[in-house]
This record gives sequence, C-alpha cells and structure tokens, in this order.
Amino acid sequence: MGQYDERVEKQRNKLAAEEWAKGVKCLHAHSVSSMHYDDRPQDTADGKCVTDVEYNDGSVNRTLSNGETVMLGKALKGQDLIDAYTKYM
Repeated sequence: MGQYDERVEKQRNKLAAEEWAKGVKCLHAHSVSSMHYDDRPQDTADGKCVTDVEYNDGSVNRTLSNGETVMLGKALKGQDLIDAYTKYM
C-alpha cells in the first residue's frame, strides 16, 4: 500500500500550497517608490498614495489613489510555490 505514499504527499503539499498562496503576506499603504517589487514609480510620484496587498505567492495587488488596481510582482507557480510553502511551514 505504501507505493503511492510519495505521490499522495506531493499532491497534498500542492493543494495546501495553492490555498496558502491566496493568503495575505503583508499590507502597505504608502507613498514611496522604493518597495522591492515596485516597477511603477509613477504611481507614487508627487506624493500620491497607494495601497499594496502582497500575497504569499509573491504577487502584489496595488490600489491607486483613483481606485484603479494594478497587479505587480510575479506569482510563484508549480514546484517554486510548493518549495516556498514548505519553507514557510
């Protein structure tokens, strides 16, 4: 019966990592352009404020002062996501 234990554990980790990825890692309300993931300094130019929600998968949802939303960062996928999840656990 133990022949599938490794496959089952891998699938269990994959599903858990996918659920974990949706969780909020941190929340920033700011007007600085020096965030490590920020490739849109124009969003905070002239003192404009933004709110960034960073998720466990590495993606960032930015809400601009006018209400528009922009996705930043690159979401982890596949084995990279599982590795980040198991490192977290």
